[in-house]
Amino acid sequence: MTALDLSSPVAVVGTGTMGQGIAQVALVAGHPVRLYDAAPGRAAAAAEAIGARLDRLVAKDRLTGADRDAARARLQPASDLTDLADCVLVVEAVLEQLDVKQRLFGELEDIVGDDCLLATNTSSLSVTAIGGALRNPGRLVGLHFFNPAPLLPLVEVVSGFATDVTSATRAYETARAWGKTPVACADTPGFIVNRIARPFYAEAFAVHESQAADPATIDAVLRESGGFRMGAFELTDLIGQDVNESVTHSVWRSFFQDVRFTPSLAQRRLVEAGRFGRKTGHGWYDYGDGAEPSEPHTAEKAQPPAYVVAEGDLGPAADVLALIREAGIQVREDEEDHGTRLVLPSGGQLVLVDGQTSVEFRDVVYFDLALDYRKATRIALSASQDTAPQTLSEAIGLFQALGKDVSVIGDCPGMIVARTVARIVDLAYDAVAKGVATEEDIDTAMRLGVNYPLGPFEWSRRLGVNWSYDVLDELHVRDPSGRYAPSLALYRHAYANEKREGTQ
Repeated sequence: MTALDLSSPVAVVGTGTMGQGIAQVALVAGHPVRLYDAAPGRAAAAAEAIGARLDRLVAKDRLTGADRDAARARLQPASDLTDLADCVLVVEAVLEQLDVKQRLFGELEDIVGDDCLLATNTSSLSVTAIGGALRNPGRLVGLHFFNPAPLLPLVEVVSGFATDVTSATRAYETARAWGKTPVACADTPGFIVNRIARPFYAEAFAVHESQAADPATIDAVLRESGGFRMGAFELTDLIGQDVNESVTHSVWRSFFQDVRFTPSLAQRRLVEAGRFGRKTGHGWYDYGDGAEPSEPHTAEKAQPPAYVVAEGDLGPAADVLALIREAGIQVREDEEDHGTRLVLPSGGQLVLVDGQTSVEFRDVVYFDLALDYRKATRIALSASQDTAPQTLSEAIGLFQALGKDVSVIGDCPGMIVARTVARIVDLAYDAVAKGVATEEDIDTAMRLGVNYPLGPFEWSRRLGVNWSYDVLDELHVRDPSGRYAPSLALYRHAYANEKREGTQ
């Protein structure tokens, strides 16, 4: 099954920001495009707006004047749905209301030809439910673009329960012909990105709600240690707290209030207060005139230790040992197997985050996961009220000697980056086991859809097969609500690896 012929007309119904973006993508790819909106005058206004964006592309040398003129000639506002009768594809981008979408597609069924592909751009509704009201639900598919559609490459191609394979394949190949990167997924709440991305927000909010760290510090750690493009608080301020919370609630309800997707009470309060983020001038952060930017907690300068004793190789943090040596700090190796930790001159221990808490042990400081310890510019440390001040000071001085800013947070199991990554990895394994998508498509979706530095399976391979399971297992002991219980899929993966290692 091949992509739709570029000479064939396609239509976009709904001319908001997303509808205009999808229309522009199809137009630049070479299709004649019809624009329809139920509100009088909206389609014509949208056509003018798209024309203006094409002018800007010409000004930036990203489109030739001749191609712009040809594209404008192919763009036609429609005054009635019947004007879409000869289209081979109709994409809807109307209100996120099931009855509205069902009614629209029901009307389209009586207008377009039997071979016309119908597509919904829904991000939160069930493709299966939208198609359930159609005489021929097999030709309905989800084409979930990401905003802004002309710039972001990812398109989730969603097959509803009744979607024909030929329809999904044609939609997939068409998206690819339009210069997009399509990924195939089953009709599941949140599809790929909005399902697997929930912990990125949820864990940051949970750390904040536990009083372990403030939003600016959590965001800084996610960016500067975790390698994420933006922190969870600044990103949701950009998206809009109302929009982000609505998606979270939709996924949570669709999974029958699964505790893994529980919304944040703190975010609910923001929404109730009308603090939606940048668009209202206040969200987690204040964007008003004269507002001071929020700064992360950064520890004062401390004296580094003269030496450390290494017990084990530190696992995913093995680069830290090399950095310590390069900084001129002596590394003494303990040949006995006591685990993976550093012993400081004070006798206190510095341990890579493992899902446990500092208060459980005598004089332990935990340090958080980093995407790349060499490139990381900030490291988070966690200590309890019982941690000796000298031990914490030596730990701070050690990472400062490696050129890192240090943020000290509360005694929080899983800290910030580690718990976030572990939960993202777990949801990814669970999604594959349930037939949502392939490992490759999930990694692609998370990199391109939300700009993660690595896909979940890339993270898993880098950290080690059992790492995420072990962290979540420890977190589950300390919070037995089920939020951190490793999925059966992750358990099977970790157990299979233990069996393989046991036979070597």
